[in-house]
Amino acid sequence: MALYEHVLLARQDLAQAQVDALAEMATKIVEDHNGKVVKTETWGLRSLAYRIAKNRKAHYVMLEIDAPTAVVAELERQLGINEDIVRFMTVRVDAHEQGPSAMMRRGDRERARGDRGDRRRDEREEAAA
Repeated sequence: MALYEHVLLARQDLAQAQVDALAEMATKIVEDHNGKVVKTETWGLRSLAYRIAKNRKAHYVMLEIDAPTAVVAELERQLGINEDIVRFMTVRVDAHEQGPSAMMRRGDRERARGDRGDRRRDEREEAAA
C-alpha cells in the first residue's frame, strides 16, 4: 500500500464539531475500503492566501493515510461532492513524518518565543537615557 498526506479545507462558518465530523467521515471512507488513517491533525481556522468561494478563512485538517490508490480516488470523489469542503489535496509520500507536522511545530515555536514587547518603545527609552 502507498503512503499519502491528505489536507482538506472546510468552510469557515462551520463549528469545530462539524469539522471533526468531516475528518471522521474521511477516516471512515478510508477504513471502509481497507485503508488506514495513521494520524489526523487539525490545524485550526487559518487565513487563505486568496478568497475561495467567498471564504477568506478555512479550517485545515491533515490526514496521513496508508491505502491503495483506489481508496484515495474514492475519498477525493466523495469530498468533491461535499459542499462543506472548499479544497483538498492529496500527495504521495515516501514515508510519514514522525511526530507533529511542520504546521504544528510552527505554532509551538511561536508560543515558545513569547511576547517580545514593543521594540521601538524600548529603543526610544534607551536613546533618551
